[in-house]
Parts: sequence; C-alpha cells; structure tokens
Amino acid sequence: MITKLILGSAALLSGLMAANGIFMLVAPLDWYMAIPGVTTTGPFNQHFLRDIGLIFLFNSFAFAVGAAKPEYRRALWCSATLWLLVHALFHVWEVAVGICEPSALIRDFAAVSSPALVGVLLTLWAFGRPGLATKVSQGRFRRAT
Repeated sequence: MITKLILGSAALLSGLMAANGIFMLVAPLDWYMAIPGVTTTGPFNQHFLRDIGLIFLFNSFAFAVGAAKPEYRRALWCSATLWLLVHALFHVWEVAVGICEPSALIRDFAAVSSPALVGVLLTLWAFGRPGLATKVSQGRFRRAT
C-alpha cells in the first residue's frame, strides 16, 4: 500500500514538472506573466526560461523512470531532488540577503519548496529500501517469464 502511494506521488510530481517544463518551453512569455511573483525577479529572458524548462523536463523524466525502474530509482530521484532542493535553498538565500521579501517564501512554497520536500521524502524512501543488487544477491529477485 505504501509503495503504491510513494510511486503515485512520484508520478504526480513527474506530471506536474512535465506540465511546467512544457509550458516554459512552448510559451515562455505566457509562463513568465502567469506565475505569481516571477515578473518581480528580473526581466523576461526567453533563453533562460527555456533552459529551466528543460531542467523541469529532465526532473520529470527522472521521477517517471525511477518510479517504473527500481534499479535506477535511487540515482534518478537523488539527482532530480538535488536540483529541486538547491533551487528551493536559492529562494531562501534570496530572502536572507534581501533580494526578495520574506513573503516570497510563502508565495513560492507550492511551486518551489513543496516539490523539493516531496523529492526528499521520495528519495529517502528509495534509499531505505533494499536495492536491486541486494535482492539479486539474496535470491529475492525473480525475473518474470
């Protein structure tokens, strides 16, 4: 039951990140204008937004493949979560040095901090479970025929 909840959460996170990344790639100016607070962070930069859109697509792919392929889960979820976590910490740093008001952390929580927290929880869960190599070495891995 918990495994289904975890994998469902990874799939949901993947889907949300894919939607965001595609939006950023297809309509960067619309994304820039639609997301609360973005216009206060600097001028519109189509190239930069598309770069970040690609990162969101990569992270989406990492969570989707990790959900489907347990043997790659730890590496993929860890790398995607690392970016999400550093991104969230960057937002905290901007507040700490006075670039943004503290209210930005509240405004950005759903789109910046919560994906990082979900990624951390998913990744910790993945590292708490025996890996494929352990299952194979203990004879607990059965190939479907």
